[in-house]
Amino acid sequence: MKKIKMKNSFLKISVFSLLIIGCFAKTNAQGNLPYVDDKIIRFGFALGMNTMDFRVTESLIEIDGKAHNAKVSQLKPGFSVGVTTDLRLHDYWNLRFVPMLHFGERQITYRAVGETETSTTSIASIPITIPIYLKYSALRVGNFRPYLIGGGGALIDVGRDFEKPVLLNPIDYFVEFGMGFDIYFSFFKLSPELKFALGFNDMLIPLDDRNSGFISESDKKYSNALSKLTSRMLTLTFNFE
Repeated sequence: MKKIKMKNSFLKISVFSLLIIGCFAKTNAQGNLPYVDDKIIRFGFALGMNTMDFRVTESLIEIDGKAHNAKVSQLKPGFSVGVTTDLRLHDYWNLRFVPMLHFGERQITYRAVGETETSTTSIASIPITIPIYLKYSALRVGNFRPYLIGGGGALIDVGRDFEKPVLLNPIDYFVEFGMGFDIYFSFFKLSPELKFALGFNDMLIPLDDRNSGFISESDKKYSNALSKLTSRMLTLTFNFE
């Protein structure tokens, strides 16, 4: 329930921010940068925030005589930064390359079946995402132009901690889709964008496949209670071009 509330809060804040920025641009700036979208190629940078999540599959093997349930119980806001390259394909279509560096963390809570006491472990990640997107934009109205975006790519986690009970694979592949809008100011274009990514790979490295000698026996349950982890990430970015 707490996890759902945090997701809903993040979505509400994101949507509210997009609406406020869009209303401000429509009422206070008209006809800015009339030819910027005619350029064949454009460059920029992106700043934003993220929340990382897992789809958890439990192993349900008995640990000390009891099976354990596991779930991501707390979504912690993270920070994202990247660079953008935009290639114009048509009046309404663009191809975008937006490598980004993300800082984030997930917290998994464990509970033995039939008991109320819980324990937790945190998994920090610093993934570099390397995606390619196809962007479809609607007709521009004044200084406002909504769009849909979708694509996918690869992820490389450069922030793994080998001394943590749960260790993730360094490579993942994902699809991502979302929406946003271009806002045309006098000297630059701002594009708030909300995207959701789904990973394909099983990110969990079992204890038998890693050096677990420095992990205490009591902490091994955090990995043994899991069968599979697949990544999810919600990202709100602000693209400047």
